[in-house]
Amino acid sequence: MPTTHLVHPQQAASLRLKDFTPRGRKFHDNRAEAEAEFRELRREFIDWQERLYAEDKQSLLLVFQAIDTGGKDGVIRNILQGVNPQGVRVESFKVPTKHELARDYLWRIHKVTPASGMIGIFNRSHYEDVLVVRVDELVPEAVWRRRYEHINNFERLLHDEGTRILKFFLHISHAQQRKRLQSRLDDPTKHWKFDEGDLEKRQDWDDYMVAFEEMLQRTSTDHAPWYVIPGNQKWYRNLAVMRVIIDTIREMNPQYPEVTADLSQIKIK
Repeated sequence: MPTTHLVHPQQAASLRLKDFTPRGRKFHDNRAEAEAEFRELRREFIDWQERLYAEDKQSLLLVFQAIDTGGKDGVIRNILQGVNPQGVRVESFKVPTKHELARDYLWRIHKVTPASGMIGIFNRSHYEDVLVVRVDELVPEAVWRRRYEHINNFERLLHDEGTRILKFFLHISHAQQRKRLQSRLDDPTKHWKFDEGDLEKRQDWDDYMVAFEEMLQRTSTDHAPWYVIPGNQKWYRNLAVMRVIIDTIREMNPQYPEVTADLSQIKIK
């Protein structure tokens, strides 16, 4: 069983999702300690995000994919607590509109990638075009299969132009999805989250796992790696994602701009 979440590009072709446990407790057995570490890292993230925004030279893109109820909304909500909202933009990609369908499938993605100084977060992403369209047979196989190369080249472009890319697959079990769907039925405050279409998607579980597996195999690269995050325990999921983000933004090492003027001589009247 892998002890790291990174999908190494050199080993991606042999990846099998069944070899990755969705149980965070396999990696951390103390919830209180995990939550305390997460809060400490989030405080550090808040500082780094402010530096990134002030520096205005680099950008960071976080991509989240998962099966329904996988926890995309939850992890995004948790990692963003306390950050400067001016420096973050969250995009959620629904069914393409008629306007979007009249253009290439990456058009709606490219126009919302993060500018310099920004952190962009994709709740679902361009990967829907090798996932949903594949499982639901919305386009011929020859069409969606060539998109892996398109996507790799697109992400290479973003990387070369100054955007660091981190991609997270939130991995939950079939049984955990059932529990989360049931909780939406049992709790009136969660009824708005329930969609009968989710039950239809649940019938396609095996097909989606095959599609996710090939997505990871074909598109984890040195410049845009995938991380498989055990998602059954939300507290560990949040920590695992934040650890990856912090390691990356430390490497980016954004700095406040140098002030060339002598501010000591300025008097406020």
